[in-house]
Amino acid sequence: MAKATPRKKKTSAVSAVKKKKTQSRSRKQPRDTSERIGDLARQIASHASKGRDPFLDIPTRALSNVAFSPRKGIIEMGGNAQRRSFFNLSQARKFMQTTLVASGASELIKQGKTTSIRDLFYHCKHTIKGTKENTFDDQSESDPIIEDLEVAINSMREELGLFAEPKGAMVGPMVLVDQGDTIDLAHMGSGGYAIPSIVEAEIIQFKKCDAKFVLLIEKGAVWRRFNEDRFWQKHKCLIIHGGGQPPRGVRRLLWRLHNEQGLPVLVLVDNDPWGYYIYSVVKQGSINLAFESQRMAVPKAKFVGMSSFDAERFNLPSEVTIKVTEQDIRRAKEIMNYPWFANKKHWQKEIRHMLKQGVKLELEALSAKDFSFITETYLPAKLASKDWLD
Repeated sequence: MAKATPRKKKTSAVSAVKKKKTQSRSRKQPRDTSERIGDLARQIASHASKGRDPFLDIPTRALSNVAFSPRKGIIEMGGNAQRRSFFNLSQARKFMQTTLVASGASELIKQGKTTSIRDLFYHCKHTIKGTKENTFDDQSESDPIIEDLEVAINSMREELGLFAEPKGAMVGPMVLVDQGDTIDLAHMGSGGYAIPSIVEAEIIQFKKCDAKFVLLIEKGAVWRRFNEDRFWQKHKCLIIHGGGQPPRGVRRLLWRLHNEQGLPVLVLVDNDPWGYYIYSVVKQGSINLAFESQRMAVPKAKFVGMSSFDAERFNLPSEVTIKVTEQDIRRAKEIMNYPWFANKKHWQKEIRHMLKQGVKLELEALSAKDFSFITETYLPAKLASKDWLD
């Protein structure tokens, strides 16, 4: 495995991130989002008043319009866009839906409220007068429209006043303020602090932080072991889980903790293609949300396991391994060809070894040694030897 150069004292856990507690300059205030929606509405009204075909230009959210920036270490969206016009019969429905979602978001911002993406679906759903046609038939129609609006006006969903169901939890030596309520993350019991969907600075402020790093754990069940064993107290860190693939709120919170508090980010996932992908999304961003990589991705995040070499290194019994499937093999080869992994010898070695062994490992496999082996031996050993992948 590749070795990273350790830092000294408080930030020695992983990366050389200069600590700063100021808010990100790229973060827009809600009033800016409202103004952008207003600009969109005025553009449509102007074209209509002049007898022209109203239209919206929506940046293309597809693989063909994203690229990896080696300099920034993130996936970025390109400049291609699709024009959505009202007089085009094949586009009229989506044009109408986009304006309805924009109108609903504008109402939320003006009222100073937030709501769920499902609630907005119902708010915008109705039968068009004089027809039997519904504006929306299912939420599967409205969710992509929300993302279209995000990229069209360059604002995050959270800045539109929209949230998803909370997913993920956190504990550790930090005190934060959540909508005026002071919360000590060191006294959150077995369940931890439920990470909300909207974690922007106007909602959550960091009051006091004694953590040295952040540990993102793939699964809630494994996170519970770390919490029960008070790993966060012994190693002065924040432990977070996102219930598998971390949702936007968790990824955005990781970004804020890294960039505003200077905390290195370590990622602990299963040794399989899905675990590799989770790490990839945290580190470089995702194709679908490439337009928000600059405010979600953490290029300096480190992978601390599980590694395909761990079965041998920690003498795990063969019975706890799982045979890779054809789908695993295809997915692993795809990941090996990702631009951000293709030129990294240590990552090529890591994935090739998994394929050669023909097996994958879940974090829970370490329990074959002891229930607390992962918290008392496995991860402490890796932290002590700086045994991680970049």
